[in-house]
Amino acid sequence: MATMKKRLAVLTAVATAAAGVVIGCDQSITPSPTNTTAANDATGAASTTASSGTVIVAGPAGNSMSTLDPGQWGAQILIDQGTIMEGLYGYNQKNQIVPKIATGYKLSNGGRTWTFTLRKDAKWSNGQPVTAEDFYYAYMRQLAPSNTGGQLWLSVLNDVKNSYAYHAGSVPASAVGLKVINKYTLQITTAVPHYILGDLAQAGSMPINEQVAKAHPSNWFLPPYFVSDAPYTVKSFTTNGTVVLVRNPKYVGHAGEVNVGNAKEIEFVPGTSVPVEDFEAGKVDVAQISSTSDLQYVNTHATLKSQLHSAPQYGITYLQYDNSEDPSPLNKVAVRQAIEMAIERQPIVQSVLSGMGGVTDTFSTPGWPTAKYEKGLSTNIAKAQALLKQAGYPNGKGLPTVYLYAEVPSVNPQSVSVAEAVSEELQKNLGIQTKIVQLNQTDYGNVTYGGPMKNIKPGFNVATSGVNNLDPSSLNLGGDQGIYWPGDYGASTAFVQHVYPWYNTPFDPASIKKYGDPNDKSEGVKWSQWAPLLKAAQSDIAYINKWVSQQPAKWQSILRPPGVPTLNQQWTQIVNSWKTAKTPAEKHAAYVTAWEFVAPYSQGESSGGINTSSLDVQVYWDKNESTDVRNWRMWQAEYQNSPDMFSSAPLAAKLMTQLIQQGYTIPLYYGKTYYLERSNVTGAQPNPWSWSNFYQLQYLSTK
Repeated sequence: MATMKKRLAVLTAVATAAAGVVIGCDQSITPSPTNTTAANDATGAASTTASSGTVIVAGPAGNSMSTLDPGQWGAQILIDQGTIMEGLYGYNQKNQIVPKIATGYKLSNGGRTWTFTLRKDAKWSNGQPVTAEDFYYAYMRQLAPSNTGGQLWLSVLNDVKNSYAYHAGSVPASAVGLKVINKYTLQITTAVPHYILGDLAQAGSMPINEQVAKAHPSNWFLPPYFVSDAPYTVKSFTTNGTVVLVRNPKYVGHAGEVNVGNAKEIEFVPGTSVPVEDFEAGKVDVAQISSTSDLQYVNTHATLKSQLHSAPQYGITYLQYDNSEDPSPLNKVAVRQAIEMAIERQPIVQSVLSGMGGVTDTFSTPGWPTAKYEKGLSTNIAKAQALLKQAGYPNGKGLPTVYLYAEVPSVNPQSVSVAEAVSEELQKNLGIQTKIVQLNQTDYGNVTYGGPMKNIKPGFNVATSGVNNLDPSSLNLGGDQGIYWPGDYGASTAFVQHVYPWYNTPFDPASIKKYGDPNDKSEGVKWSQWAPLLKAAQSDIAYINKWVSQQPAKWQSILRPPGVPTLNQQWTQIVNSWKTAKTPAEKHAAYVTAWEFVAPYSQGESSGGINTSSLDVQVYWDKNESTDVRNWRMWQAEYQNSPDMFSSAPLAAKLMTQLIQQGYTIPLYYGKTYYLERSNVTGAQPNPWSWSNFYQLQYLSTK
């Protein structure tokens, strides 16, 4: 079974659909940021700058805003999406997805073709109308093969049919799933059915004025050239410095939505390491609190405390089963459940975070779509002790040391402290001995986002999820990460030991013995050397095709997406590339492609992952997985490939409930953003996604 590629994304709320057309949004699933006190202390709280209509907002510390190009990943995306650039859809003040330039859409072609109608009153700041051509130009500009720095994953282009193929130069522009129907109608076709409204709110999905960009190709985003279709436009821009934004006089906004606050001017200044001091000194009107010591300071000063606000982040810190190669009592579900129920979360939040987080035993934050469907395992020390005794380890006696892996403090200041708190609780409540191991960023990432890795002992790693935008693949806030890799959640010791070499060597040693060595430049040059690969490909493809045909119809459409070449067609293409090759080097290159199509490979010890789409991997996985694992994989693929995200929330929650209750993931807390906002300023939007800080500045208001 081919697994669906991991995608970065997230969720909040979505516009409601009626007869296939999205008109607005009435689903409120994310609470607005709230003030932590009942009333303001007026003394010294107001800003004279804000009183005149200017709001100063602190951006990321060490602001690296060297461009305003929405197709590049950087601090500029905080103001690109929604503040100085407006897309077909965007976020409102409750982080819900609502129509902006679009009036709605129609969905057809089995959930793959989205036809958007555009408002006819939307204008650029130079007075020109915003049209479907502006979106098409911006998207194709990013996709151009010559644009090697384009970040396609940061936009709807991540889902568009043939987008990556065109970007790689392998198909013509006409094959891309983008089409201008008329001046005010744009059609987007995805590779598979997929909800894209959240992707349309991302920076990379914003339109660009073609006339201006072509006239000033290298600096179109700088004053005096830049034109905006959003509430604000750029008055001045200093590289890696302050960006001054002013109201766009041509902006109209979508009827029925709150599109903009009343701030006349916004100064987005680089943040510093002393945000509270900057706020006290009157240098900024809105500042994010970056440390627990700053929060403690604010809470002990009445004037500051009266201006303190908080909002949930879309990320969970949790314990992730590490699936070591070594046999372990942790393979028993009762042992993992005992560990989960012995953990007291509130003391961890208070001692490690000083309250900068919220307790949870599910992969959800307040108001999250899956929250009402997920069911975790709450703390129950007596039951945990009984389970451990039932498993044969009363008071932890006889249970080997449980390893806790944490990221080094220089990268994640809380990770080791969380591990220490968990260690103390397991010792106190269950008598379990633990050992904390700190990992560098690369090794930690491999354990968290890959399969079984070298030198990892049985235990858990302290993982922190983070998601980038509203997308079905983010319904579970990253807690379903282990489903992507064979040998992670739900695998037997024998299964893990079989797949272990796949992750820890560049090319699987057993496959080298069967098919030859891809590192040997003489391999694959003669057709006779292809015989083992040809035999394996034929056998594997036959097995996979039969396996797919035996699955439920709704899963078959995911496993065999329309318009995607079949396995036989892909294999034939590889073989033909060898037959047309002119040199031994070209023939060897075709052989390596064939080898990687059939056999497991990774990039060595620093990769963390493998080619899960290879034929041998698919066959072994399908033959040896449990019924639970098969269901988990297909449920994940099903909800991720849905054009109607909210109807998928119960299925996503069903998956996470099973993973949580079997102790493969143990949620601890969700993050909270604390920030200071002047008493005469409202509308600051702390960014809940993984890129942090403030965004949607267009809603700022003064009084």
